[in-house]
Amino acid sequence: MKKIIVIVGPTAVGKTALSIAMAQQLNGAVISGDSMQVYQTLDIGTAKATPTEQAGIKHYLLDTKKITDTFTVAEWVSEARQAIDEIIAHGQVPIIVGGTGFYIAALLGDMPLGGNEAGADEMIRAKWQAYLDEFGSLALWQELAKVDAAAAEKIPVNNNRRIIRALEVFELTGVPFSKQPRTVGQREYDAFIIGLNTEREVLYQRINARVDEMLTLGLEAEARQLFLAGGPELQSGTGIGYKEWYPYFENDGDLTSTIDLIKRNSRRFAKRQLTWFRHQIEAINWFDLVQNPQQMPEIINEVRAFLKIKE
Repeated sequence: MKKIIVIVGPTAVGKTALSIAMAQQLNGAVISGDSMQVYQTLDIGTAKATPTEQAGIKHYLLDTKKITDTFTVAEWVSEARQAIDEIIAHGQVPIIVGGTGFYIAALLGDMPLGGNEAGADEMIRAKWQAYLDEFGSLALWQELAKVDAAAAEKIPVNNNRRIIRALEVFELTGVPFSKQPRTVGQREYDAFIIGLNTEREVLYQRINARVDEMLTLGLEAEARQLFLAGGPELQSGTGIGYKEWYPYFENDGDLTSTIDLIKRNSRRFAKRQLTWFRHQIEAINWFDLVQNPQQMPEIINEVRAFLKIKE
């Protein structure tokens, strides 16, 4: 199998810095494993590496979609695999880095595309629950029948939970629920997986500080342009750091409460990310570069040994 390096972990633990340092030392190229970084103009709230931070390292799956576009995990997996092949063809090491666990698991083969990343589809689920409350079970089932007749045939009209689940999976992946693989097969790649984390309180402090930095860099203006483009109705507009602004822009909230909400949601998301990585992806090698930056050479040496690269 093709060898790849994967760097995962919650927000604000140093994944980007490690990926670039590793690419510089091991002749690598970076593939973003973040579901929001594909969107153009959303730079601050998604914590994209700036051109300066990229340090001349080739990055893939950044800025590939307009904010009005939809994007499924199936598309990401397809494009990531193409990027891996291209990087290897150039004699380089593919380094996938990001916090969208469902994307990473789907790429590796650890999870079929019908899986679900914690928090990724809360708005989809809420939308269909609201539809159920307003129109009833039969109407909900008919919506499923429109997009996936095979699944509708097998799910009773009154099994609202499974119907919502099937609709949710279809919207998230672009693949009908009835056509989703039911078992997880062998991994698609020989992957060395690095997990970055730190103590909970330290992590939360870093997340709060990152939000403050984003505000200084212009997060409000970035969120406003997304809002004016239709943010609440767009897939790109559901991201943390953006959706919290919408009531404020509609004069239904104050700035302090908005910022506090962004920080709270970011902390909660980091907790969900960690839960996902610990339970859904196998064989992660965990490190704490926040409190132990001296581990950087150790990590790179382990990766060098995995790749069988001599110093």
